[in-house]
Amino acid sequence: MSRHKVEICGVDTSKLPVLTNKEMRELFKQMQNGDYSAREKLINGNLRLVLSVIQRFNNRGEYVDDLFQVGCIGLMKSIDNFDLSQNVKFSTYAVPMIIGEIRRYLRDNNPIRVSRSLRDIAYKALQVRDQLTNEHSREPTVQEISEVLNVPKEDVVFALDAIQDPVSLFEPIYHDGGDPIFVMDQISDDKNKDYQWVEEIALKEAIHRLNEREKAILSMRFFEGKTQMEVANEIGISQAQVSRLEKAAIAQMQKYVQVNL
Repeated sequence: MSRHKVEICGVDTSKLPVLTNKEMRELFKQMQNGDYSAREKLINGNLRLVLSVIQRFNNRGEYVDDLFQVGCIGLMKSIDNFDLSQNVKFSTYAVPMIIGEIRRYLRDNNPIRVSRSLRDIAYKALQVRDQLTNEHSREPTVQEISEVLNVPKEDVVFALDAIQDPVSLFEPIYHDGGDPIFVMDQISDDKNKDYQWVEEIALKEAIHRLNEREKAILSMRFFEGKTQMEVANEIGISQAQVSRLEKAAIAQMQKYVQVNL
């Protein structure tokens, strides 16, 4: 997201009006009396609020125009639902609603599909986290969030993890002027360890030492998924013979692999 972009969605952000508290209250009164033009003035007079909020999401790789439009939806909802009788600044009321609208948009457009129940738990957990942070001036623990929600802490952790944005394995995490270190460099690969490589070679050699009928039986049983009866019918022997040959071949392979590892 560019911080120097002047025009967003066809709006020249450098020329956006700013309303005083007195002007805001007067416009809200007019709007509640049915003056639709007052609502338009309230929206235009608070677009800078949307701009300030979307700066928090500038590392998501989303188009700034899209975030701005979604933020405007949150702004309009907050304008339509704001209660003048409450002794609260409009910005205090509007910012969480704008943030919530953007977060819902990001979650719903996540390339990894998350169930609605998990999204609901995560959304409520984020709200409780913000609430507890404001109350105690510190980040709450998962246990504290789960107690407020009356949800097991394991479910809270799982839900919050589920809505996290995926990270590319080629995302650089460190760069000191030389070759960068990527996420994939920090992940171990159990499939490429030396002992497994040697084990695979030993297994292939053990199979190679079987006779052709034993190889055929193991191939049909474990690679083609056939039953012993199906193998017996195809080869022309009894199921009991297939069972004995299969067990003998496996035992022979196990003995060879154990000796050569």
